[in-house]
Amino acid sequence: MKDFLKLIEIQTGSTIAIDFDGVIHKSSKGFYDGTIYDEPVEGAIEGIKYLAKKYRLVIYTCKGRPERPLVDGKTGIELIWEWLDKYGIREYIDEVTGWKPRAKAYIDDKGIRFESWNQIMEVL
Repeated sequence: MKDFLKLIEIQTGSTIAIDFDGVIHKSSKGFYDGTIYDEPVEGAIEGIKYLAKKYRLVIYTCKGRPERPLVDGKTGIELIWEWLDKYGIREYIDEVTGWKPRAKAYIDDKGIRFESWNQIMEVL
């Protein structure tokens, strides 16, 4: 069991998972037509560069799900890698996935920090 827990710590302890739309990509028009049309959220590039010095960074996004339609013949993951290239931050990202990865922390614009069920019910 101890070895298993150590493996979990290795997998999660150095990873920060970041949602793409609304956190890195401005996404001012929402889903729109499936393209990645907007510029970075203010501070995103600097934040990614800073975090990459200490953490393994994984972007997670619904755009990466296999059931999503192709856009101009490309998957959402391919489009995100192209966008990261465009803004010079590809080298700081270790992975782009359509699934929420194991991580030490999650950065997400739609998340609610859990403290208790009473607090969740009040927020919702």
